Amino acid sequence: MSNERIDAVEAVSFNQALWYWLKLGFISFGGPAGQIAIMHQDLVERKRWISEKRFLHALNYCMVLPGPEAQQLATYIGWLMHRTWGGVVAGGLFVLPSLFILIGLSWVYMAFGSVPAIAGVLYGIKPAVTAIVVFAAYRIGSRALKNAWLWSIAAAAFLAIFVANVPFPLIVLAAGILGHFGGKYAPSRFAVGGGHKSADKAFGPALLDDDTPTPQHALFTWKRFAVVLAVFMLIWLAAITVLSFMYGWTGTLTQMAWFFTKAALLTFGGAYAVLPYVYQGAVDNYHWLTGLQMIDGLALGETTPGPLIMVVSFVGFVGGWTKAVFGPDAILASAVVASFVVTFFTFLPSFLFILLGGPFIETTHGNLKFTAPLTAITSAVVGVIVNLAVFFALHVLWPHGMHGGFEWPSLVIGVVAAIALFRFKVGVIPVVLASGVVGLALKLLVS
Repeated sequence: MSNERIDAVEAVSFNQALWYWLKLGFISFGGPAGQIAIMHQDLVERKRWISEKRFLHALNYCMVLPGPEAQQLATYIGWLMHRTWGGVVAGGLFVLPSLFILIGLSWVYMAFGSVPAIAGVLYGIKPAVTAIVVFAAYRIGSRALKNAWLWSIAAAAFLAIFVANVPFPLIVLAAGILGHFGGKYAPSRFAVGGGHKSADKAFGPALLDDDTPTPQHALFTWKRFAVVLAVFMLIWLAAITVLSFMYGWTGTLTQMAWFFTKAALLTFGGAYAVLPYVYQGAVDNYHWLTGLQMIDGLALGETTPGPLIMVVSFVGFVGGWTKAVFGPDAILASAVVASFVVTFFTFLPSFLFILLGGPFIETTHGNLKFTAPLTAITSAVVGVIVNLAVFFALHVLWPHGMHGGFEWPSLVIGVVAAIALFRFKVGVIPVVLASGVVGLALKLLVS
């Protein structure tokens, strides 16, 4: 890089970056697409901290990983700029504002959820969330299902989980194996790339430009790889050992730690893909919350900043409240601690993937492609999300079971929400808020 280009962009201090990541944590609405768009506009176009090609190179890596890609992208850029602590701060601040907001909303929900006004708002939001899940399935499916083979995988995944109640990890494993052999023997059928378009815009020189040498701390060495892996394994082992020692392996907090560690490794395709797995475990197996509470939690998650997978902190809060881990006189403390435990174990693997794999990715500049197994997994994820939408619809339209009354107002709200999302491209938050207002109005008119 020439001296002229070096002088064109000022260096960014750790404190400057810290304040930006904190601000991002409070404004990161709009799901992964919206969050990535905010970072691109700020970091690539305005601040010029990183070039477009380098930004997309990092994003393509994050898209391949399990976990929230926007949070991982922030972690990656923070790490690239300011070493390990830069990544930890960027990724942590992406999540923390959402965590505290959700804890507050979860407390209001559990303490005052039966109050008519709040119950009315939730009544309107539930069918809107169902429409949002259908829209998510459409959005992912329109990109992923490019031929009859992939459609068949999606249909098989739906039937497996809806009819046979096959665990989500087995569906992912089966799809991955099918994709591996499909890519080997029918590569054209599994060559649906999932990456982003190559950079074709120039926004001027950047601090981390296309030809900026990789920083010393980002160079790959096997020694560093081993150290990072060992440190993260020790952190995880120490945390779960302490919980097991204090509450036993079958204790609520220990089981939450173990369950959400597994969930974190299965979030291919985003939060909507892993929610059925979380539902199977949290509702069916552990009884930390009910199915209707799960829908309410997703609604709260949709209206807060941060990655949608933060809905797991709501699951932890309700589970801690329900199980009264610290006894009946400390229900709120039980809920808050459970929420922190769940969030910690859900996001720990995301930091590991970036700090462990980032140096290798920095040695391979060029567009990463989705592998054939990942293409098959993404197709299966579409079927799993459709199952989630069906589950939500059944619980919203027949809240008292199929032999109970049918909720016609919920159907109308859901259909209008779907029209707003599909036809008029209205954002998720306006749809949720408007549906909540309609639900409140209906409850006030009836009462």
